[in-house]
Amino acid sequence: MLKKFLLLTVGFLFIGQVVWADSYQIDPVHSQIHFAVAHLVVFKVKGEFTDYQGEVNVDPSGQTLQSAVATIKVASIDTREKKRDDHLRSADFFDAADYPDMTFATTSVEGSGDKITVHGNLTIRGNTREVVLTGRYLGAAKDPWGNQRAGFEAKGTINRHDFGLNWSKTLETGGLVVGDDVEIGLDIEAIRK
Repeated sequence: MLKKFLLLTVGFLFIGQVVWADSYQIDPVHSQIHFAVAHLVVFKVKGEFTDYQGEVNVDPSGQTLQSAVATIKVASIDTREKKRDDHLRSADFFDAADYPDMTFATTSVEGSGDKITVHGNLTIRGNTREVVLTGRYLGAAKDPWGNQRAGFEAKGTINRHDFGLNWSKTLETGGLVVGDDVEIGLDIEAIRK
C-alpha cells in the first residue's frame, strides 16, 4: 500500500512538472545571438548570427527555464565587414559549406530569477563540447496581440580551438591576429507555442 502511494505521488509530481513547463519558440526578430573576440590584441571584433531557430521550456512560476535547444546557420554571421565575414565562413574558420549549422542543447539548468546557470552541449564544425552560460530570467508578459512572451539573457566564454576554429597568425610582438577566447551572449525573447 505504501509503495503504491509513493509511486502515485512521484507520478503526480512528474505530471505537475510537465504541466507547468510551457514551450516557447525563439522569436528571431526580437532576439540576438552575438559574440566578441580579440583582434590584433588591441581591439574586439563584435558580431552576430542572424539566422537561427530554437525552443525553450519555461517554468514561469519558478522564474526559470528548464531546457533549450537551438540551431544557428553559421553562414548568417555578420561582423559588418563582408571580406571578414566571407573569411569566417570559409574552411579556415566555420567551414559553412561542410558544417552549415551549429547547435546547442541544454543538459541541465540550475537556479532561477537573476541567477541561472545553464549547462549544455555546443556543436561547431562537428565538435561538441560542454559550455556553461550564466544568465537571468527576464519575465513573461502578453503582447498587444495576445501572445505570451518570455525573456532571457545569458553569457559565457568559449575557447575557439575547442571547436576546430584554429586559424590565426602571429604578430611581430608575439600576439595573435585572432584571440583564443570568444565571449558569447544571448538576448532571447520567445513566444509560447
